[in-house]
Amino acid sequence: MTKYGMAINKTRCIGCQTCAYACKMQNGVAKDMRWNRVLTEGCDVPDGALGQYPTLSRTYLPLACQHCENPACQKVCPTGATYKDDQGRVLIDYEKCIGCRMCMAACPYNARVFNWEEPVHEPDFVYGDARVAERAKGVAEKCTLCKERTDEGEEPMCVKCCPLGARVFGDLDDPESEVSKVIATRHGYQLLEEQGTRPQVYYYE
Repeated sequence: MTKYGMAINKTRCIGCQTCAYACKMQNGVAKDMRWNRVLTEGCDVPDGALGQYPTLSRTYLPLACQHCENPACQKVCPTGATYKDDQGRVLIDYEKCIGCRMCMAACPYNARVFNWEEPVHEPDFVYGDARVAERAKGVAEKCTLCKERTDEGEEPMCVKCCPLGARVFGDLDDPESEVSKVIATRHGYQLLEEQGTRPQVYYYE
Protein backbone atom coordinates (compact mmCIF):
# COMPACT_ATOMS: atom_id res chain seq x y z
CA MET A 1 0.00 0.00 0.00
CA THR A 2 1.27 3.48 -0.86
CA LYS A 3 1.92 6.04 1.84
CA TYR A 4 3.19 9.29 0.41
CA GLY A 5 5.67 11.35 2.37
CA MET A 6 8.51 13.79 2.03
CA ALA A 7 11.98 14.46 3.41
CA ILE A 8 13.38 17.98 3.54
CA ASN A 9 17.08 18.78 3.83
CA LYS A 10 17.33 21.78 6.18
CA THR A 11 21.01 22.25 5.44
CA ARG A 12 20.39 22.52 1.72
CA CYS A 13 17.41 24.92 2.04
CA ILE A 14 18.49 28.52 1.39
CA GLY A 15 15.17 30.18 2.21
CA CYS A 16 14.56 31.32 -1.37
CA GLN A 17 10.76 30.78 -1.04
CA THR A 18 10.57 29.12 -4.46
CA CYS A 19 8.61 26.23 -2.94
CA ALA A 20 6.12 28.61 -1.35
CA TYR A 21 5.46 30.52 -4.57
CA ALA A 22 5.38 27.37 -6.69
CA CYS A 23 2.74 25.94 -4.34
CA LYS A 24 0.74 29.15 -4.50
CA MET A 25 0.72 29.18 -8.29
CA GLN A 26 0.07 25.47 -8.71
CA ASN A 27 -2.90 25.44 -6.33
CA GLY A 28 -4.37 28.88 -6.95
CA VAL A 29 -3.88 29.96 -3.35
CA ALA A 30 -5.46 33.37 -2.75
CA LYS A 31 -3.70 36.63 -2.01
CA ASP A 32 -2.33 36.91 1.55
CA MET A 33 -2.62 33.14 2.06
CA ARG A 34 0.01 30.40 1.88
CA TRP A 35 -0.15 26.66 2.17
CA ASN A 36 3.63 26.39 2.19
CA ARG A 37 5.83 28.67 4.31
CA VAL A 38 9.55 28.98 4.94
CA LEU A 39 10.31 30.13 8.47
CA THR A 40 13.62 31.82 9.28
CA GLU A 41 15.66 30.72 12.26
CA GLY A 42 18.72 32.67 13.30
CA CYS A 43 20.50 35.97 13.03
CA ASP A 44 17.71 38.16 11.68
CA VAL A 45 16.40 38.15 15.28
CA PRO A 46 19.25 39.31 17.56
CA ASP A 47 18.17 37.26 20.56
CA GLY A 48 17.67 34.21 18.36
CA ALA A 49 21.01 34.37 16.58
CA LEU A 50 22.77 31.10 16.00
CA GLY A 51 26.35 31.51 17.16
CA GLN A 52 28.13 34.63 18.36
CA TYR A 53 29.21 37.70 16.44
CA PRO A 54 30.94 37.75 14.01
CA THR A 55 30.26 34.07 13.40
CA LEU A 56 26.51 33.96 12.95
CA SER A 57 24.34 31.66 10.91
CA ARG A 58 20.78 31.41 9.71
CA THR A 59 18.71 28.32 8.97
CA TYR A 60 15.31 27.84 7.40
CA LEU A 61 12.36 25.63 8.20
CA PRO A 62 10.03 24.86 5.28
CA LEU A 63 6.63 24.16 6.81
CA ALA A 64 3.31 22.94 5.46
CA CYS A 65 0.81 20.22 6.33
CA GLN A 66 2.71 17.26 7.77
CA HIS A 67 0.16 14.70 6.48
CA CYS A 68 0.22 12.94 9.83
CA GLU A 69 -0.53 9.26 10.29
CA ASN A 70 -2.49 10.23 13.40
CA PRO A 71 -3.86 13.67 12.40
CA ALA A 72 -5.21 15.80 15.24
CA CYS A 73 -7.21 17.82 12.70
CA GLN A 74 -9.18 14.76 11.58
CA LYS A 75 -10.11 13.79 15.13
CA VAL A 76 -11.84 17.10 15.87
CA CYS A 77 -13.58 17.65 12.52
CA PRO A 78 -17.33 17.38 13.27
CA THR A 79 -18.45 16.69 9.69
CA GLY A 80 -15.78 14.34 8.37
CA ALA A 81 -14.53 17.01 5.98
CA THR A 82 -10.95 16.18 6.97
CA TYR A 83 -9.95 12.66 6.02
CA LYS A 84 -6.98 10.49 5.04
CA ASP A 85 -7.08 8.98 1.58
CA ASP A 86 -5.70 5.61 0.49
CA GLN A 87 -2.37 7.22 -0.46
CA GLY A 88 -1.81 8.49 3.10
CA ARG A 89 -2.57 12.14 2.35
CA VAL A 90 -4.64 14.27 4.73
CA LEU A 91 -7.25 16.04 2.61
CA ILE A 92 -10.31 18.27 2.97
CA ASP A 93 -13.71 17.77 1.39
CA TYR A 94 -14.67 21.41 0.84
CA GLU A 95 -18.32 20.49 0.36
CA LYS A 96 -18.44 19.13 3.91
CA CYS A 97 -16.38 21.90 5.56
CA ILE A 98 -18.61 24.17 7.67
CA GLY A 99 -15.86 26.62 8.59
CA CYS A 100 -15.80 25.85 12.31
CA ARG A 101 -11.97 25.99 12.30
CA MET A 102 -11.65 23.23 14.90
CA CYS A 103 -9.03 21.65 12.65
CA MET A 104 -6.97 24.83 12.72
CA ALA A 105 -7.05 24.93 16.50
CA ALA A 106 -6.05 21.27 16.77
CA CYS A 107 -3.14 21.32 14.29
CA PRO A 108 0.15 21.66 16.21
CA TYR A 109 1.92 22.82 13.03
CA ASN A 110 -0.37 25.77 12.22
CA ALA A 111 -0.59 24.33 8.73
CA ARG A 112 -4.08 25.46 7.69
CA VAL A 113 -5.45 28.74 6.44
CA PHE A 114 -9.02 29.99 6.31
CA ASN A 115 -10.95 31.91 3.67
CA TRP A 116 -12.53 34.73 5.67
CA GLU A 117 -13.54 36.51 2.46
CA GLU A 118 -14.11 35.51 -1.13
CA PRO A 119 -10.63 34.62 -2.42
CA VAL A 120 -8.84 37.46 -4.21
CA HIS A 121 -5.92 36.92 -6.57
CA GLU A 122 -3.32 39.34 -7.81
CA PRO A 123 -4.48 41.21 -10.98
CA ASP A 124 -2.02 39.36 -13.20
CA PHE A 125 -2.47 36.03 -11.43
CA VAL A 126 -2.99 33.02 -13.65
CA TYR A 127 -4.97 30.43 -11.71
CA GLY A 128 -2.99 27.26 -11.15
CA ASP A 129 -3.56 23.75 -12.41
CA ALA A 130 -7.07 23.48 -13.83
CA ARG A 131 -7.42 20.15 -12.03
CA VAL A 132 -7.29 21.88 -8.63
CA ALA A 133 -10.68 22.78 -7.15
CA GLU A 134 -11.22 26.45 -6.32
CA ARG A 135 -12.12 27.17 -2.71
CA ALA A 136 -14.89 29.53 -1.65
CA LYS A 137 -15.31 31.80 1.36
CA GLY A 138 -15.73 30.02 4.66
CA VAL A 139 -13.58 26.90 4.29
CA ALA A 140 -10.24 25.74 5.65
CA GLU A 141 -7.55 24.76 3.18
CA LYS A 142 -3.98 23.48 3.16
CA CYS A 143 -1.29 21.52 1.33
CA THR A 144 -2.57 18.38 -0.41
CA LEU A 145 0.85 17.08 -1.51
CA CYS A 146 -0.36 18.28 -4.91
CA LYS A 147 -2.95 15.50 -5.11
CA GLU A 148 -3.78 16.28 -8.73
CA ARG A 149 -0.14 15.84 -9.72
CA THR A 150 0.78 12.91 -7.48
CA ASP A 151 -2.32 10.98 -8.57
CA GLU A 152 -0.74 10.95 -12.02
CA GLY A 153 2.74 9.99 -10.87
CA GLU A 154 4.18 13.52 -10.83
CA GLU A 155 6.05 15.15 -7.96
CA PRO A 156 4.48 17.88 -5.83
CA MET A 157 5.31 21.26 -7.34
CA CYS A 158 7.42 22.31 -4.34
CA VAL A 159 9.67 19.30 -4.94
CA LYS A 160 9.87 19.87 -8.70
CA CYS A 161 10.73 23.57 -8.37
CA CYS A 162 13.24 23.55 -5.50
CA PRO A 163 16.45 24.89 -7.10
CA LEU A 164 18.69 23.13 -4.57
CA GLY A 165 16.92 19.77 -4.58
CA ALA A 166 16.21 20.07 -0.87
CA ARG A 167 13.03 17.97 -1.05
CA VAL A 168 12.55 14.27 -1.74
CA PHE A 169 9.08 12.80 -2.27
CA GLY A 170 7.91 9.22 -2.49
CA ASP A 171 6.36 6.15 -0.91
CA LEU A 172 7.25 5.69 2.75
CA ASP A 173 5.95 2.10 2.63
CA ASP A 174 8.56 1.19 0.02
CA PRO A 175 11.94 0.70 1.77
CA GLU A 176 13.66 0.98 -1.63
CA SER A 177 12.18 4.42 -2.43
CA GLU A 178 14.53 7.39 -2.37
CA VAL A 179 12.60 9.08 0.41
CA SER A 180 12.74 5.98 2.63
CA LYS A 181 16.46 5.61 2.06
CA VAL A 182 17.12 9.28 2.84
CA ILE A 183 15.16 9.08 6.10
CA ALA A 184 16.96 5.88 7.12
CA THR A 185 20.50 6.93 6.22
CA ARG A 186 20.34 10.62 7.11
CA HIS A 187 18.59 10.24 10.48
CA GLY A 188 15.34 11.83 9.40
CA TYR A 189 13.26 13.27 12.23
CA GLN A 190 9.71 14.54 12.63
CA LEU A 191 8.56 17.86 14.04
CA LEU A 192 6.93 17.82 17.49
CA GLU A 193 7.22 14.06 17.84
CA GLU A 194 5.90 14.35 21.38
CA GLN A 195 2.48 15.29 20.00
CA GLY A 196 1.99 11.73 18.78
CA THR A 197 0.72 12.82 15.35
CA ARG A 198 3.41 10.84 13.47
CA PRO A 199 4.08 13.20 10.56
CA GLN A 200 4.82 11.80 7.11
CA VAL A 201 7.08 14.78 6.44
CA TYR A 202 10.62 14.31 7.75
CA TYR A 203 13.57 16.66 8.11
CA TYR A 204 17.28 15.92 7.98
CA GLU A 205 20.57 17.78 7.94
